[in-house]
Amino acid sequence: MRSVQFLLVGGLLLAACMLLGRLFAAEFPHARLAARVAFIGIWAALTLFNLWVGVSRAGYSLAEEAPIFLFLFGLPTAACLALGWLRG
Repeated sequence: MRSVQFLLVGGLLLAACMLLGRLFAAEFPHARLAARVAFIGIWAALTLFNLWVGVSRAGYSLAEEAPIFLFLFGLPTAACLALGWLRG
């Protein structure tokens, strides 16, 4: 359940970044690219924090948490890159 919630937050963060990129695109030509880069950076920090909490506080090993990290980081990041590729 926590992974689903985490993915939902990732989708909402992606939507917010894409919206900000679109809003500023008229004034700043590279706003959409900057929004995608910002999303990937913020999302990497959040998922790494989640990995740290799982290893240090919840008692999971790094080997147990690494696939979850890759899934939680990879799915929204792939969506971000796909949206960037589709929109140019």
